[in-house]
Amino acid sequence: QVPVVESGGGLVQTGGFLRLSCAPSGFTAENRVVVWFRQAPGKEREGVACLSSGFGNGYYGDFVKGRFTMSRDNGKNTLYLQMNSLKPEDTAVYYCATDLEIFTCPPGNWWYEGLYGAWGQGTQVTVSS
Repeated sequence: QVPVVESGGGLVQTGGFLRLSCAPSGFTAENRVVVWFRQAPGKEREGVACLSSGFGNGYYGDFVKGRFTMSRDNGKNTLYLQMNSLKPEDTAVYYCATDLEIFTCPPGNWWYEGLYGAWGQGTQVTVSS
């Protein structure tokens, strides 16, 4: 499977911000759907945001409530997750995922992790209170 590499995690105070990066290897990010997931200790992995290939649609988890923005820099072949107004409950390992056969965020279940066959190792985000 095609690997992706996340970076940008760290420790931040409540109300702060971070920008996570997802760098695909071996394919063009513009041509694939890319999804951010997160998993907090003791909790199931949940979908954070999805961005379709090209100028396609995107979705966010309900808990985002306008705080996070997913974007793509085609020149750098990198995707970003800008996270603002961070809360302690945003503390989690954040993962970037994609799949060679999915180009558009599935409207009904983009958040289902079983759809995506290629995952990064994750980057830790810790928000202190």
